[in-house]
Amino acid sequence: MIGFLKEIYYVSWADLRFMRHNFVELLSSSIMGPLLYLLAFGFGLGAGMTQEGVPYIAFIIPGIAALTSLSASFSSTAARLNVQRLYYRSFDEMMMCPLSPSAIVFGKSMLGVVRGMISSSIIFAIGLVLTPELSITPLYVIVILISCFTFSFLGVAAALLAKSHASMATFSSLIVLPMTFLCGTFFSLSNLPSAVQTVLYALPLTHSSITLRAASLGWDFPWISLAALMAFAIAFFLINRHLIRTKKV
Repeated sequence: MIGFLKEIYYVSWADLRFMRHNFVELLSSSIMGPLLYLLAFGFGLGAGMTQEGVPYIAFIIPGIAALTSLSASFSSTAARLNVQRLYYRSFDEMMMCPLSPSAIVFGKSMLGVVRGMISSSIIFAIGLVLTPELSITPLYVIVILISCFTFSFLGVAAALLAKSHASMATFSSLIVLPMTFLCGTFFSLSNLPSAVQTVLYALPLTHSSITLRAASLGWDFPWISLAALMAFAIAFFLINRHLIRTKKV
């Protein structure tokens, strides 16, 4: 176990050093979008509204925290690994080192996990100041951590499968962008037709939004959604591990 953790550290060391030296730039780029969503939807369109029995600002902040975990974790992991693979070719050199595939997957995802946790925490801390309905709970911390790992693993998978920088942009446009606006981050899924709800429940951000909202507002916790989110994380991890083990990268 200690050897496995050391391997993860060796893989993630350069990425975390990169984050340390570019912390302000990475942090500002991670929270700018969520802050704009908060201002536009929370104080603009949603001013004075309620959603599912709570003020709209209290409803939307857990959704924005989930969205932040997606955008920060996915983008930082996918962009950096994509450049390392296709431009610097440093990932190919790392593949020749005596490292386990699982350690490589976890190590390359740590940049996204750390960045996602920091960015989501800042957004939620702002929410705690803005509305008394929200509270931080152990379940909230667990869910946000699982969310960051899930979307960071997704970023690793996208970077491993991408054949060019353009294909990464296409993946973001077709997968990440629709999740941003449709997975219950800004509105309740109960307002949508049942067929559309079925499709959206097949996306991980939906379960992240639902579980974070329940954990922070004291609602009945949807354990099925937590299990689904964990299943997505495991599935993305296994896909990455398979790609690395078979050297299909």
